[in-house]
Order: sequence, then structure tokens, then C-alpha cells
Amino acid sequence: MRGWVRFEVDYKNLLAYFRQSSCLVRAYYYTALLETEEYSPLRPLVDWLGYNGYSVVTKPAKEFTDATGRRRVKGSVDIEMAVDVLDLTPHLDHVVIFSGDGDLRRLVEAVQRRGVQVTVISTIRTQPAMIADDLRRQADAFIDLADLAEHITRPQVESRRRTASSGSRPVPLRATPAEPLLRTGLSLKLATAVVC
Repeated sequence: MRGWVRFEVDYKNLLAYFRQSSCLVRAYYYTALLETEEYSPLRPLVDWLGYNGYSVVTKPAKEFTDATGRRRVKGSVDIEMAVDVLDLTPHLDHVVIFSGDGDLRRLVEAVQRRGVQVTVISTIRTQPAMIADDLRRQADAFIDLADLAEHITRPQVESRRRTASSGSRPVPLRATPAEPLLRTGLSLKLATAVVC
């Protein structure tokens, strides 16, 4: 699978890792949600994060049909992240951004001009790399997501399976909001604000 990081981020471990290694001020999770669908697979995760230490910022995704007639979804949260990071900058020594989006390069530059260090976490171990070269060069530090895997993933255990009531075919258990998982191509937009 091209362009995908192949591990499950455990958001409880992610938050614990940054709390243990710094004076964490705030952890934001940004996402756009389609409001036209009755059920969004992100909704249980977003709800869980909101109850478990994250400041969740959502906005409605916009659905449209492109010139070829294909359904497209657009939902950028870059402005929301930029506003929050710039608001907190006077109270911080360090900002950590989980994203590879080159549009955030100017945000990183603006934060640095205010004397705050910026670390960007994404990955270059996919084909193509999931970080814009401009963003990586602008950051004070770059950490490959794979290098954090041992700290922020759920411990690997044998696949849990249950038997379907209609037969003996095994059915994999799904993640619950209490066990949030994300298999992602780093569409994750997460900013942690650190002081110390």
C-alpha cells in the first residue's frame, strides 16, 4: 500500500509520551467531518479524544462533484490549527506538529520568529514521502513517525477474534472509542503545545 504508515496510533500512549517527556500545555486534534452521512467512522474517535485530554477541533467537510463527475470531499483545517498555535505561542517554548502539509511552512516560520522552537512529525519512509520538503527544512527538528512507533502504538497482541453467531466464521473485533485506533496516511493534524 503506497503512502501509508502501517501501524496503529494509540492516542492514550501518544498523550502519555508527550506528558512524560515535556510540560505539555495542550494537545489539539483537528479533523473535518462529513455531516451529510448518518455515521462517520471518525466520530467515535473524536468523541473519545474529547473526553480523554485532547482539545478537538472539527469543521464540516464540503462535498462536491469535480469536472469528471467524481465525488470529492474537501476539508482543510490548516487555518484552525494556525490560529490556535499562534494564540498559544506567547506561552510556549516548543510546538510539535504532526503533519506533512507544506501549507504549514509559513506557520512554522511565524512561530519561530516569536522565539518558539518547532518540531514536525511525519514520515519520509513512504513512497512518496508524506512531508513537504519545505516544511521539513523549515522545522527546527524533524522526527519520523516510525521512530516514535514503540512509544505511541498499541502493544501488539495476537489478533482478537470472535465467532459470529450465524456460523463459525471468525469476525475481527472493531476498535471502540475506549480503544481509539487510527490507520492513517497521516491525514492526522495534531498539534501539541509544550512549555519548559
